[in-house]
Amino acid sequence: MIRNILSAKYGIEVEEETRIGHYEACINEGKLYTLVPVGRIEEEELVERDQIATHIYQTGDHHVSMLLESKEGAKYTEIDEQHYCVIMNDRLRPFRSRQLGRKLGKFHFRGRTVQFGVQNISRMGQWKSMWEQRLDQMEGFWNGMLYKEPESEFDKLFLESFPYYMGIAENAIQYLVDTELDDDPNAVDSGTICYNRFTKDTWAGEYYIKNPFDWVFDHCGRDLAEWTRDRYFRNIKTYHREVKTFYEEYQSVMPLSSFAWRLIYARLLFPIHYVECVENYYSATHEADRLFLEERLKKMLNQSRDLENFLKEFYQNTEVPVKTMKIPIVTWL
Repeated sequence: MIRNILSAKYGIEVEEETRIGHYEACINEGKLYTLVPVGRIEEEELVERDQIATHIYQTGDHHVSMLLESKEGAKYTEIDEQHYCVIMNDRLRPFRSRQLGRKLGKFHFRGRTVQFGVQNISRMGQWKSMWEQRLDQMEGFWNGMLYKEPESEFDKLFLESFPYYMGIAENAIQYLVDTELDDDPNAVDSGTICYNRFTKDTWAGEYYIKNPFDWVFDHCGRDLAEWTRDRYFRNIKTYHREVKTFYEEYQSVMPLSSFAWRLIYARLLFPIHYVECVENYYSATHEADRLFLEERLKKMLNQSRDLENFLKEFYQNTEVPVKTMKIPIVTWL
């Protein structure tokens, strides 16, 4: 489909088709064109993403994907009542994973210099309400299951484990609230361009590209915490050195404040891995997916003590001066 769209809507003739993750793509004259389904995206959000991408590109990051305008001057095209955007990269090289922390620090540094108020993709200050909403929904679902006979092994595990994870989630929310009440933001705490879920694979792949449709505007702690969580769960025994190095690299660009460290910790404390596992299980339509998620939950529960130790040692492992910064420690871990 992308070849026809590029020809009809953009006047670009291509021959070689490929795929970038889940997306159709084409390469022509050293440029990569990727077709991104964007649903019924609001015009304001599209303009915002385009302006941010342009800003990041113009401040020196040429791995950013730029939105193409059609021959009619539109930023999206409509095919069979579906909206699509075409993004273009003119620097085609693989990602070199050395000093990922420093690369992320530079990306965030550029993101903080956006010259206009970001509204449509902002998640600044919304963590508490989003966490509470998901926790309330799950508690309501759990309450509804209490008086029924469990129909599966997953049901039993969920019924037994939810009070523990609800307690942890409530601790995370309280830690976040206390941070916002007791501590003052610093320059590093200004909003910046982040990812929905940043991991070591976000920029990996055949080509090193930064897709503006993956972005949100948020505190840098979002990306730092999500990378850390992902790294921990990849191998819960070998994360120490890599996590320490990652934060050293990041802070070579801009040191983190006590406020930032506390936000990172609150986000790590919130058990999103558990919440998503349960949500995905009860929305799954295939038995194979449910079995996979059941095994994931069993593993999660077996490793809960390891996760507590990881959280207990996080500040120490990343060499945060908790006494100097007056950062509170969670004592129940």
